[in-house]
Amino acid sequence: MKIVVIGTGYVGLVTGTCFAETGNDVTCVDIDANKIKKLTEGQITIYEPGLNKIFLRNLKEERLKFTTSLEDGVRDAEIIFLALPTPPGADGSADLKYVLGVAEDLGKILKAYKVIVDKSTVPVGTAEKVYAAVAKNYNGEFDVVSNPEFLREGVAVDDFMKPDRVVIGTSSERARKVMEELYNPFVRQGNPIIFMDERSAELTKYAANSFLATKITFMNEIAQLCERLEADVDMVRRGLGSDERIGKRFLFPGIGYGGSCFPKDVQALVKSSNEVEYDFKILKAVMDINEKQKLHLIPKIKKYFKNQLKGKHFALWGLAFKPNTDDIREAPALYLIDALLSEGATLSVFDPEAMANVKNIVGDKITYGESQYDVLKDADALIIATEWNEFRTPNFLKMVTTMKNKIIFDGRNLFDVNAIRELGFYYVSIGRAPAIPENSNYHK
Repeated sequence: MKIVVIGTGYVGLVTGTCFAETGNDVTCVDIDANKIKKLTEGQITIYEPGLNKIFLRNLKEERLKFTTSLEDGVRDAEIIFLALPTPPGADGSADLKYVLGVAEDLGKILKAYKVIVDKSTVPVGTAEKVYAAVAKNYNGEFDVVSNPEFLREGVAVDDFMKPDRVVIGTSSERARKVMEELYNPFVRQGNPIIFMDERSAELTKYAANSFLATKITFMNEIAQLCERLEADVDMVRRGLGSDERIGKRFLFPGIGYGGSCFPKDVQALVKSSNEVEYDFKILKAVMDINEKQKLHLIPKIKKYFKNQLKGKHFALWGLAFKPNTDDIREAPALYLIDALLSEGATLSVFDPEAMANVKNIVGDKITYGESQYDVLKDADALIIATEWNEFRTPNFLKMVTTMKNKIIFDGRNLFDVNAIRELGFYYVSIGRAPAIPENSNYHK
């Protein structure tokens, strides 16, 4: 099939590349000429494991093309995907100016029937708004479909190629047949294509992300209780997750969720609820708790150093909001950096992929290391903010000989408390008793 994907951000590039991988002829459109030039020359513009290989293959086979011309991209396409930004506005609502702006432009250039697909995460009722925007300038036949993405950064290619489910919102039988033909190659193992109305499809995406954010936040609240009741959150998590009604995933406590989806989508669903005069109290609590959780380690750090952080030097492992991505949107690490700098501390940081993005925001207020061990030099303590695999089994002997003090504040619970106590580290994690070495003068 001939497909055009408008927008070459995270969702757009993954969507276009994966559709090309199944033999479709895909053109990706973006107004950023520099980005289009890079992509055309084979320079991928996001970090996502597994994407570069299939990107280069489909570029070489000419199933994947890039252009800045909306008209050229749309001309022969059967399906038009809108994968455009929907950033949160000042009031928390999703800003649809990019989506609706392109929809109006499409109305000026359409000449035959097309299926226009909202791939961006959009509020309930957006399909109707897109239809109206296109219809301002086009009187011919077309359909607008809601097809929300459920991609996890770090495993997005697998999620797209082998989806748990495909959700398609449409009231048109013609559009349904087109979308079913498009997605059949992705569900050969029997996972469902779920057809529903457009509004239900739009709400499904927000409901899914908001539920997962709630699950994470609930576990962080349990971790808070564990610290106060001297229970072990790891044991609670195992007991809780073994219940098949609850499941094991998204039960790991930490220093809050971040990224491009959960914060924005929870906020947008609360705003949509307010607009219909419904007080979504659970999600409001989720947002409030998560903001506080991002700074959960700061009081622990201040307590250890007796509120004297000025002049202290910290090493920070992890900047991305999660491993296997360079995405730093709403990353807890950024909150920790701001808090420590405001106390007069200095920082050396390392992340396998996200340092360039952080440097664009934070600049030279902090030092960027070449390796995870490089940043440990003369550190008063190590802080862990992202659970990259290479941080899970470090060379502790090398750490000991490099760090000023054997102190770790772990926001992702990477290490076994008993094992690290035996290594002589003072170790604080989330929802577990601290590891306090013998002969330590620190008291809980």
